[in-house]
Amino acid sequence: MKLKLKRPLAFFDIEATGINIGADRIVELSVIKLHPDGSEEVKTWRVNPGMPIPLESSLIHGIYDEHIANEQLFKALGTEIAEFIGDSDLAGYNSNKFDIPMLMEEFMRAGIDFSLDNRHFVDVQNIFHQMEQRTLKAAYQFYCQKDIINAHSAEADTRATMEVLLAQIEKYELTEWEDKQGKRSIPVVGDVEALHKFTNLNRTVDFAGRMVYDEEGNELFNFGKHKGKKVEEVFSIEPSYYSWMMQGDFPLYTKKQLEGIYNRWNTKRQAERQSRPAQPPKPSAEVQQKKEAVRDFKNNNNYQQKPFKRKDDTPAKPVNDDMLAALKDKFKKG
Repeated sequence: MKLKLKRPLAFFDIEATGINIGADRIVELSVIKLHPDGSEEVKTWRVNPGMPIPLESSLIHGIYDEHIANEQLFKALGTEIAEFIGDSDLAGYNSNKFDIPMLMEEFMRAGIDFSLDNRHFVDVQNIFHQMEQRTLKAAYQFYCQKDIINAHSAEADTRATMEVLLAQIEKYELTEWEDKQGKRSIPVVGDVEALHKFTNLNRTVDFAGRMVYDEEGNELFNFGKHKGKKVEEVFSIEPSYYSWMMQGDFPLYTKKQLEGIYNRWNTKRQAERQSRPAQPPKPSAEVQQKKEAVRDFKNNNNYQQKPFKRKDDTPAKPVNDDMLAALKDKFKKG
C-alpha cells in the first residue's frame, strides 16, 4: 500500500434527510477505518433522524421512514461513533463541505465533545475535481475501472471512495499540477498531511465556508455585507454582528468557531483597556454647562479678577474686652 499512515484514516459517508447542514439529520453513517498496517475495520449505523425523510431524499439513497422507525437516535449512538473514529484523520467524498460539518452538527446537538483539532481532512472529491473534473460514479469507473454496485448506500459509496483514493495515489504518483499562481508541484502522494493541504485549498474556518483564512492566517467573513473583511475588525466596528450570527440560522460548528474568535478578540480588548493609564473622571453635563457659562460671561465682559480690599486702608483693630461684651449683649437671649 503506497498510502503511508501515521495513524488510522477513517473514510466515511453519510446519507441524510437532506443537504441543509443545520436542519437535516443523518439516517445512515458508514466508516471504514484504515490502519497504518493496512488492516480495516468497518461499521455502519442506521439512525432514526427524529423527523420524516423527504421523498426526494429517499429516492436517492433508498432509505424510507419505515427502514429507520425502530433505529436509535443519533444521541444514543454518538458516543459509540466517536469512540470508533477515535483519533483518526478523516476522509470522504465532498466530506469537507457536507459529511464533516453534518457529523459535527450531530455531535454538538447530542452534547458529545468530538474535537477536530490536529486532524487531517482528505476530501477525495477535491483531488478528483482538480485533476479530472468528474463525479464519484465516473471517478470509480475512471480510476478503478469498476461500476459501483448498490450506489448511494453508505457502505458502497464509502468503499468506492477509499478505492478511488488509493487508485489516485497510484495514477498521480509523479504527475505535476499547476495552481492559480503558476506554482507547480506533485501534490497527490501517499502522505495524508500532503493530501490534506491539497484538498483544503480554500482554507475554510468552519467547513460551511462562512469564514475563510487569508494568506496570513487571519479569519475573514466569506459572505454578506462584510465579505472579505477580517472577523475581528468587524467585531470592532459592529459588535452586534456577532450576536446576529449567534442567534441566526447558522450551523452550530460555525457558531462555535465564531465564538472562539470573539472570545480571543474580547480578551485582547480587555487587556488593552487595562494597559491604558487611568483617566480622571469627566465632569457631569450640568457642571460642564456652568463652567462654560462662567467662561462666556468673563469673555463677553472683559472680566478680570481683582484682589480683595477693605473700603479704607486702615488696619483692623485688635479684639478687646469691650468688643466681646458688646457682642454678648447683642446676641443675648431675651
